[in-house]
Amino acid sequence: MTMRGQGSAQARRIKVTAGTVSVDAMLNSSATADSVWAALPIKARASRWGDEVYFSTPVKADGDPKAADVVPLGAVGYWPPGNALCLFFGPTPVSRGNECRGASPITVIGQIEGDPKALKKVPAGAAITVERA
Repeated sequence: MTMRGQGSAQARRIKVTAGTVSVDAMLNSSATADSVWAALPIKARASRWGDEVYFSTPVKADGDPKAADVVPLGAVGYWPPGNALCLFFGPTPVSRGNECRGASPITVIGQIEGDPKALKKVPAGAAITVERA
């Protein structure tokens, strides 16, 4: 699956660092991803919900009509009720089987490059930084 939009989309790679863990991701060309890109760098404290790391951002965006409860492994999502970014690396408490399921619809704004399961090592409360890579 490609994360580039139509036309002259530019590659928008981000780096997420939480404690000793660092992953790169590529943002897609959605309006919500545009808002996140414009707000970088973002510093917060990581929260955990099953195999999901999430954290508050200064970004305020409405839900997307394409938002879904179930997202791909490695998805970078935006959760409107919490103005939060969510990084999915496995099942959450509401998942059925091995799916990645949010608490409510998630707007997918990007995809982690490499193995998202590296995020398993991120403890709740870890300092987290999202910046342009």
